[in-house]
Amino acid sequence: MNSTTVLPTRGGRRQRRLGARRLLGLALLLVGLILLGLAGGEYLQAANEQRQLDTRWSQIHDTGVTPPLPAGQVPPANDRAQDGIAFAIRVPKFDYRAAIAEGVSLKVLAAGPGHYPSTPWPGQHGNVGVAAHNVYWIKFGDLQPGDEVILETRWGDYHYRVTERQIVQPNDTRPLAQTGPDRTTLTTCWPLWAGSLAQQRLAITAVQTEAPQR
Repeated sequence: MNSTTVLPTRGGRRQRRLGARRLLGLALLLVGLILLGLAGGEYLQAANEQRQLDTRWSQIHDTGVTPPLPAGQVPPANDRAQDGIAFAIRVPKFDYRAAIAEGVSLKVLAAGPGHYPSTPWPGQHGNVGVAAHNVYWIKFGDLQPGDEVILETRWGDYHYRVTERQIVQPNDTRPLAQTGPDRTTLTTCWPLWAGSLAQQRLAITAVQTEAPQR
């Protein structure tokens, strides 16, 4: 070995490793901030779209509903939704109200709650299915048996009482089964705080207790 060769010291190697870790940490932090900014922008846009839907629904609903229909009947399919809105949901426990669009596509759910097209509408016999991203229903974890849920329609309001909460897998369709009493089932990603990383679903079932008077 040449006498002029200088071997790296342990301290030097350790400093280089620490420097590399710091750079990696800063890079990960930067990526996280970028993703957070993008998510925040998408959330603000979605929240604005939901506010517009809510405003339109208030104009539709609060100006007066059409006469209630016979039990089990709703308007023809082409006359149910108005301005892209199917109906609305209200939860008195935490003063929540939101318009519900028809469908559960990514585009629909990006703006707020959506109605499962394969399930009945409020007023029809069966199980009315409604879905939303957990970011919109973060408070729904507080819903307990006995709490009231109201579905507002143009032909009257339908009242429900929570009877059951389930944590299920995403491919479990049993909560939306159509057997049993008239009810609504609300589904969202679980845990509620996990955002798009949630791996399960929260299903809240509420049985109908009151329908519009005819």
